[in-house]
Amino acid sequence: MTNSTIFRIGGDLEVRRIGYGAMRLANAPHERAGMTAPIWTAPTDRAESVALLRAAAGLGVNLFDTADAYALGANEELLAEALRPHRDDVVIATKAGVLRPSPTEWITHGHPAYLRQQAELSLRRLGTDRLDLLYLHRVDPDYPLADQIGALRRLQEEGKVRHIGLSEVSVAQIEAASEIAPIAAVQNMYNLAERGHDPVVDHTAKRGIAFVPYFPIAMGEHAADGSPVASVADELGATRSQTALAWLLHRAPNVVPIPGTSSPQHLAENAGALGVTLTEEQFERIS
Repeated sequence: MTNSTIFRIGGDLEVRRIGYGAMRLANAPHERAGMTAPIWTAPTDRAESVALLRAAAGLGVNLFDTADAYALGANEELLAEALRPHRDDVVIATKAGVLRPSPTEWITHGHPAYLRQQAELSLRRLGTDRLDLLYLHRVDPDYPLADQIGALRRLQEEGKVRHIGLSEVSVAQIEAASEIAPIAAVQNMYNLAERGHDPVVDHTAKRGIAFVPYFPIAMGEHAADGSPVASVADELGATRSQTALAWLLHRAPNVVPIPGTSSPQHLAENAGALGVTLTEEQFERIS
């Protein structure tokens, strides 16, 4: 692997720069699309989901992203089962800090005792004695940030968490959290159509913090026939999704997208984006 295809999270967790977001592996296949997908129960196509995750590992994907809130922990259990044969070769990131009282509710909850409890449950579900990367799923304004990050820091000091991350945060929040514990990764929504976190990308790049965009592929008007994305894709002999991912990889060397899919074809397509390189002119044209 060349330097352009890998990033070392926290300086020591070496991952390929196209990961896999497992959030959508829940419920029935027809219930997974859109921003309002429930992500509430284990997948009805469990065997296919296990096979897909193992196929991802076989393609060289070695960063897998989940959360305690995805299907009430069933998503973590799915990853543990599927990736057991590859466990020494992959990094599993999870999150704590969101309550799921019903299929339609995602409620931020950052009580320090709750964060510790959820980390303990994640350890059990993932079948490990140390979480590779634990994100604070959302910053809870009802509790001091020092208490929320402090809970994760204590888990780290106890050897139960290797690296700490943040999700959906601003530069100011990253700086404040970094005074309490080392922050290794930041996961925010970011793609060609949603660039509100440009300052966070730049801030994390300067500090060697992984920036992990979720929903990294947005196929809207900007990728329609005749668009810059479409024309550059044609020039490269790549798909438009691969070109959108290549744009993210070009954006900054710390960017590690985690596209999710339940399609083996799209999985292979996404993994193949690591082999797509934009020129500076192509990057600027798409931008």
